[in-house]
Amino acid sequence: MATIKKSRFLLFCLLCLAILCVFVLYDSETLFKDIPYVENGTDRQKLDIYLPRGYRDGPALPVLVWIHGGGFRTGSKSPMPGRDFLKLGYAMVSIDYRLTSEAIFPAQAEDCKAAIRWLRANATTYNFDTDHIGVLGNSAGGVLAAFLGTTGETKEFDVGENLNQSSKVQAVCDFCGSHDLTAPENELLMNNITLYLGGPPRERKELAVKASPITYAAMTNAPFLIVHGDEDKSVPLDQSIRFHKALLEAGAKSELFIRKGVGHTGYDGNDMELKQNVSDFFNKHLKPKKM
Repeated sequence: MATIKKSRFLLFCLLCLAILCVFVLYDSETLFKDIPYVENGTDRQKLDIYLPRGYRDGPALPVLVWIHGGGFRTGSKSPMPGRDFLKLGYAMVSIDYRLTSEAIFPAQAEDCKAAIRWLRANATTYNFDTDHIGVLGNSAGGVLAAFLGTTGETKEFDVGENLNQSSKVQAVCDFCGSHDLTAPENELLMNNITLYLGGPPRERKELAVKASPITYAAMTNAPFLIVHGDEDKSVPLDQSIRFHKALLEAGAKSELFIRKGVGHTGYDGNDMELKQNVSDFFNKHLKPKKM
């Protein structure tokens, strides 16, 4: 009897292990970490690549690039939110960029553009779909994501390697970004903006205008999903409302999603309404249409 019980227990354990293995295999991902996107660059000019299991087995993968926040002063590419998009058939990339302790604008914008060009130059290695690259960012990362989305036709900020590749992106999800750095309502952000510009915006107005995504609102901009909490105490909601209006008036595509009762935050995969809005937006603009 004891032998039978032991055999049943062993069989049960093996069954549980098999189920666990199937779950891990299904949910697994491939990670390429700390890849330089600038030759002989700094430790901040690196990216991480997350790929779904079997990424080489099918068609090229649309890419979502995460740009972290932190007031241009702090922050890291790890941990990266939004890894649930791997299950929806996306490659995920998280990038670092030079902080204001190293350099002022336009260094951060140049880094983000260099990362996009690097992805296109190395697309074959990772099975990237170079025609469908989207970006997400929150706070300072939202500013940089918006900057990528509005300056796709502007070559001024493309410097360094892979200049034969485009830094244009095809869709932008911008969380609580400050889009007009000259605006007087940016009082709570003034220290960060001053560090970003190398001086107060009132003294560096020309640079503040150049660093503001709203400056480049045009019909040729990437489609935008702008997400902002109505209780954001760091970045005024009006920044996103004004930017959304500027995009529409310029003939660009823009959606504004105001999160009720939410403060200064980014992507939250546990918020089902937010997750649905973001996934619907990227699926619409980054998933190739089947003929």
